[in-house]
Amino acid sequence: MNRLRKFFHNDELVYATRTHPFIWCLAIICTLICIAVIITGIAVFIGYAVIHPRIPILSVANATLGTMRYSQAGLLETQMTIIIRAENDNRKAHASFSDTAFILSFQGLVIAKLVADPFDVKKNSSIYFNYEVTSDEIPLDSARMHQVDLSLKKKVITFDFKGNSRTQWRVWLLGSVKFWCHLDCQLRFHTSNGTYISSSCSSKSN
Repeated sequence: MNRLRKFFHNDELVYATRTHPFIWCLAIICTLICIAVIITGIAVFIGYAVIHPRIPILSVANATLGTMRYSQAGLLETQMTIIIRAENDNRKAHASFSDTAFILSFQGLVIAKLVADPFDVKKNSSIYFNYEVTSDEIPLDSARMHQVDLSLKKKVITFDFKGNSRTQWRVWLLGSVKFWCHLDCQLRFHTSNGTYISSSCSSKSN
């Protein structure tokens, strides 16, 4: 009997080690974090697939060149109305606009800087606001005077219109989404009557 015990004792030598409780806790925490990340990713994917959130849009809806005076001395005076549309196509989320600012210029010469206070647009809605631009007589250099002369001959004058606005909207339980809207386009008018030549001027295409 003693031999048998000794045989098994020598032949089946087993070393037993115990895992530290800290290691078990760390493993459990990592597992829970992985599960939470997976669940969050699935929820975000399903939420976006169902809701189809859209970026709010800024665009020029219309404009009018009310006054344009140009003297032989190279002085340009303009009065213009620019109608901006802020559009929120999201059916389940309000949108807010902030840091909204635009620059109207002619051949690189700044005519006016336009700003707007923060504003909100309701779900699946749009709002319009007008910018009334009135400039004093602006002296032009020879190159810009030449451009005005060409515009008068073609009966079409072009102004540059650029701007940005910071948009933010909340998508269901997924949290807030922020995005910058950028406008960079040209406003073209008939010099004979000041009517706006409609063209695509939207942050959606940028």
